[in-house]
Amino acid sequence: MSEGRPRHAGLNLGDTDAQADEGAGSAMFGFWMFLMSDALVFALLFATYGVMQHATAGGPGPATEYKIGPTFIETLVLLTSSVTYGMASVAMKHGAAIRHIMLWLAVTLSLGLLFLALELHDFADMFAHGAYPSRSGFLSAFFGLVPLHGLHVLIGGLWLVVMMVQLRVFGTDPQVKINLLRLGLFWHFLDIVWIAIFSTVYLPGLIR
Repeated sequence: MSEGRPRHAGLNLGDTDAQADEGAGSAMFGFWMFLMSDALVFALLFATYGVMQHATAGGPGPATEYKIGPTFIETLVLLTSSVTYGMASVAMKHGAAIRHIMLWLAVTLSLGLLFLALELHDFADMFAHGAYPSRSGFLSAFFGLVPLHGLHVLIGGLWLVVMMVQLRVFGTDPQVKINLLRLGLFWHFLDIVWIAIFSTVYLPGLIR
């Protein structure tokens, strides 16, 4: 690839796979547009939560329902899954054996499922305390924002399974590589959204 040529925003395959790198430019740009539209949806939900966070209607509030320990563990699990996906991406770029890429993807999937299990446990605890979405504006806003992120993680997990099947069937052909690059952007995007949730929803709620 020439020095003056624009490079796509993602993992550049460069000389390791010029054909996939060639096709990644427009494909990755289009996917970035999708992610930006998804970010707008989350931004609206963050704004709604910011307005409604004090509207507890005398019911459960952030200080009683948020637990820093479990939430911090969930954060570490999701951040670690981004690292393992990054390892899968680097292995793919440098032509590692398919089994090595599959291993890193499987670890990423396991961490994503662990995150979802921990999050569902938190929601079950909230329900046990009577903290239902219909209880107050605060809870409606919370359950509009945080479970939507969890739904995205679930979709990402299903996508991981699909990519593992594609790797097994087609190997690391250019289209599979581009699909893995797209999934990588999606997975790292979920980490960024979760950091925003942890920083603007959970932490401020705990110190009130």
